[in-house]
Amino acid sequence: MKVRTGANGHRSDPMTVSAIKDLASARRIVVKIGSALLVTDGAANEAWLRSLAQDLWALREEGLEIIVVSSGAIALGAARLSLSKGGRASLADAQAAASVGQVALAQLWADALGQHDLTAAQMLVTIGDLEDRRRYLNASATLERLLEAGAVPVVNENDSVATEEIRFGDNDRLAARIAQAANADAVLLLSDVDGLFDRSPDEEGAALIKRVEGVTPEIIAMASDHSSSGIGSGGMKAKLQAARIAERAGIMLAIINGTHESPIANAVAADSGTIFLPRRHDSARKAWLGGRMAPEGVLSVDAGCVAALEDGASLLAAGLTEVEGEFQRGALVSLHGPKGERLGQGLVEYSADECRAILGLRDTDQEAQLGYAPRAAVVHRDHMVRG
Repeated sequence: MKVRTGANGHRSDPMTVSAIKDLASARRIVVKIGSALLVTDGAANEAWLRSLAQDLWALREEGLEIIVVSSGAIALGAARLSLSKGGRASLADAQAAASVGQVALAQLWADALGQHDLTAAQMLVTIGDLEDRRRYLNASATLERLLEAGAVPVVNENDSVATEEIRFGDNDRLAARIAQAANADAVLLLSDVDGLFDRSPDEEGAALIKRVEGVTPEIIAMASDHSSSGIGSGGMKAKLQAARIAERAGIMLAIINGTHESPIANAVAADSGTIFLPRRHDSARKAWLGGRMAPEGVLSVDAGCVAALEDGASLLAAGLTEVEGEFQRGALVSLHGPKGERLGQGLVEYSADECRAILGLRDTDQEAQLGYAPRAAVVHRDHMVRG
């Protein structure tokens, strides 16, 4: 299969992946594996992992570049340290379990991929590595070089140092962020369910939704944040949040049932699962901004400002009604409407105290409060994403 690339090695035009069976038309994919699939009662499901490695090798033979996002470190480490509740009884337990489990997880992947002469490369990241623009670009460059060298990056959140307040919390959203950073065409989330249902799969009459074009509030309402296995941290709600992150970069995301042997080959053959097709393709910088997950404050605005933002305007102080949190200029803030509805997020041009000082003021009245000429906007449209 010929791959169209630009001078920097990235694809020169988007590939079209509109169904699971079209996977071979992609150039680069991210495959996410949850803890429940990889680990049972503290032991690795090695036979299943070997079958997945066979799938990944087959995709490589088709010309695809593969990135793996793998959970399982905490579950593996907790078993080796005999920690209760799967290592999740406390933050300290989770960090200790991750420290031990990361070694075991890396070895599992090195062995499984090595059977097909594929080189595994461990890459541990924190949320800060992808929230900070410079560190995000560094991670992107590392992924690009590893793929160029023929390795298979195996990515996981660095739970040995992550805290409850500053972490991804699930590898579904991490996979979508890695896909953005790697300029991937598709994300496959291997789950213990067939995909997204219109209600709980346990309810009579529940129907699988095969195709979703854009993650709307109605789609989000169908999801549960419950993780059926009890050892993972994700759920359907996290998967839909991942789909929303992926679509900003024009990346297809699919949820497939990973409980079978050779799960990817099974899904491709049956064309089964739920596929999320993006309705947008933001610039690289705006996709990164929209995927950021740790806002430091909230700016609430009035109805007139909501209408102006919908028309593509910047957020001005005159429309501000409330400021929550403590932050400095350049911080990421969420934007909310008069009913508390989320409008988007962006990088703020003032500190929280300065925002409160000019709350509701027109340009002509702001200088007296600030002691200097006001900036063009509180959040400029070039540093803002909607949704």
